[in-house]
Amino acid sequence: MTLAEARKRHVVLADEIRHHDHAYYVLAQPTLSDAEYDRRYQELVGIERDFPELVTPDSPTQRVGGAPVEGFNPVRHRVPMMSLDNAFSSADVEAFIARVQKAAPESKLAWTVEPKIDGIAVSLRYEHGVFVQGVTRGDGTKGDDITANLRTIRNLPLRLRAPSGEGSGRSGTPVPPPEVLELRGEVYLPDAGFKKINEERIAAGEEAFMNPRNATGGSLKQLDPRVAAQRPLAVVVYGLGEVIGNPQPATQTTLLAWLESFGLPIPERTWTAHSPAEVLAAIQELDTVRRDFGYETDGAVVKLDAIALREGLGSTAKAPRWAIAYKYAPEQARTRLHAITVQVGRTGALTPVAELEPVLLSGSTVSRATLHNEDEIRRKDIRLGDVVFIEKAGEVIPAVVRVDTDARDGTEREFHFPRQCPECGTAASKEPTADGDGVVWRCGNPDCPARVRGRIGHWCSRGAMDIDGGGEVLVTQLVGGGHVRDVADIYRLKLEDLAGLERRGEKSARNILDGIQASRDRDLWRLIFGLGILHVGAGVAKALARAFPSLDDLAHASEERLLQIGDIGEVIARSVVGWFQDPDHQALLERLRQAGLRFTSSTYQPPTGAAAGPLAGKTLVLTGTLPGLSREEATALIEKAGGKVSSTVSKKTHFVVAGTEAGSKLTKAQSLGIPIVDEAQLIGMTGAP
Repeated sequence: MTLAEARKRHVVLADEIRHHDHAYYVLAQPTLSDAEYDRRYQELVGIERDFPELVTPDSPTQRVGGAPVEGFNPVRHRVPMMSLDNAFSSADVEAFIARVQKAAPESKLAWTVEPKIDGIAVSLRYEHGVFVQGVTRGDGTKGDDITANLRTIRNLPLRLRAPSGEGSGRSGTPVPPPEVLELRGEVYLPDAGFKKINEERIAAGEEAFMNPRNATGGSLKQLDPRVAAQRPLAVVVYGLGEVIGNPQPATQTTLLAWLESFGLPIPERTWTAHSPAEVLAAIQELDTVRRDFGYETDGAVVKLDAIALREGLGSTAKAPRWAIAYKYAPEQARTRLHAITVQVGRTGALTPVAELEPVLLSGSTVSRATLHNEDEIRRKDIRLGDVVFIEKAGEVIPAVVRVDTDARDGTEREFHFPRQCPECGTAASKEPTADGDGVVWRCGNPDCPARVRGRIGHWCSRGAMDIDGGGEVLVTQLVGGGHVRDVADIYRLKLEDLAGLERRGEKSARNILDGIQASRDRDLWRLIFGLGILHVGAGVAKALARAFPSLDDLAHASEERLLQIGDIGEVIARSVVGWFQDPDHQALLERLRQAGLRFTSSTYQPPTGAAAGPLAGKTLVLTGTLPGLSREEATALIEKAGGKVSSTVSKKTHFVVAGTEAGSKLTKAQSLGIPIVDEAQLIGMTGAP
């Protein structure tokens, strides 16, 4: 394929994929089967691999997440990002409307009511229809540049559509977006994605996120965009910042339709009201329907519809005078906390759980609630015997949100988080989580009965080796009876071992043995996940199975090799290498091999490209700003020449490519005596024209 042919095909594929992404992620109306989508996407990846000069910032391939950044750069908002004043009652809303009407006595006012999504506010900047920058609210004047992470959000268009006519589709003449279109919006995590992430974090030995907003914030602050790319974030836009070019719509109602015409996701339900009574009715209706949205909302935003009138009202130092956020009271229950139980997971993580007086909450009886970690207990000053408020609010299980301190009578006792494992008595140690979002206490004894039960239960689980009948009761019986000490022992079980267990007959035992036999042929990613390597969830296990043809290849991989895989960061790479270097784990793998388990991957994707290029076998680190190449362009240049790009400088680094404002990586390279090259030298080394 010539460059001209590749360029033409690239345009066609990119447009098709953008159209389908909008249909799937914004309209929820898929236009392609998954197989057809994947085929087009892989063809586009292949073209960009062979012709890296065709890679553009708005290419659909740029959503996967690039190399880690060294830190977030502060960006000054061209138009300040203000927050909203809050209303907590109908009287507050009526008083707000009266204030606005008093300031505009000659006008007949109309209002819009929109859902207030519980997420993270962002500013999104498009220039000539292309997404160029995304920034957090920060202090309202300056925020952090999180463009790389925002690019991974699937319902955020990287290039805006040009609708027909005046944004309404009535004319056949395409109307381009404004030269500059800066948007205000909210990034959030849908409930299904939040549940899945927490399940994967728990399975990988990580602490669960407290709520979707917490998970969203943790995702957007990741220095490695590849982590953000693994989290199914979404965005909704509802307002404007700086606009240069086309005239703006006159009302909030027409503004939302205008934004939607460009392919942008807007609130799924809005109301228009013309009186305080209609506004309050809309707020009440929203409170009813928002439970079916599939994401967390915590209020309703009431806005003056006419944009020209807003300008006359102005704002305070903190918030506009023409809008207010009505906050719904979360559904809570009040009960007494009798005790705190510390559970021990398969990775040794110690998790505190509140044991409660049973209480009805959201239609079900609740007797336990998560306390997350030691820091959370201290921050909320939770004591044994306290009367507490609990709520679900998107949680996998209910959470304690606050203490009713007025109910204290002096009998409450401070809870001391154990420094020893409550199951086996081994000293616990405090460790950071894989993504730096928190800390967790762990039992360091690999033979702790709770950890053994957890490992075997995880191995048998549906998400891992999927052994039918291998539930919690059976695992407890097998471990308690001394039948199994590790997962390899499962494959030595005999009919008489199982049939002799309490409430197990011969038929049940045979079914379990059939499930064990079937698990011998599970794909490699399930085996990797089932091993219970710290920080390795199902997603990471699948990435490893795609990158390595067999478990033996993975076992001999270096940290540098692992860091080349899209979903792998330094903490995960270190954990994987350390696990396979452990002699006990090596012995376990040999026993699994002898038991006949499958060690090869059916999803392995052989590497392509210039593996024998001029930089083959070389690891390079990029730092600073290069004069003529973006970070993505420099990475593509190195990889096309057979080299590898790492995010960290070590003794195994061959070259550091330094631009202006190079930071600590340059200093470390100089201290290690690693050769430093500039952009011109890099281009010469790759043999690029």
